[in-house]
Amino acid sequence: MKARLLLYEKFINYDGSIVEMKVWKVVKTSYYPLGVRYSLFWIKEGKILVGYDNHFPKGPHRHYGELEEEYEWVSVQKLIEDFKNDLKR
Repeated sequence: MKARLLLYEKFINYDGSIVEMKVWKVVKTSYYPLGVRYSLFWIKEGKILVGYDNHFPKGPHRHYGELEEEYEWVSVQKLIEDFKNDLKR
């Protein structure tokens, strides 16, 4: 089974910053044990303001500028909600 795109949204804000959300359903493997691959980022002038992703080997984590921390995965809906809440802060 190939990856199936579940969500793709991209916005360019008035200040030139970019918000891009991508979520795929994938086969569960050791690389993606959740069966989901995702990348949600808010970037301005090439710098990450907020980001959520789950690439191997780090697994689910989020970025706040230069800081990075683990992210507790619950669901796609919760992921999007958490990301949008971080955009508001």
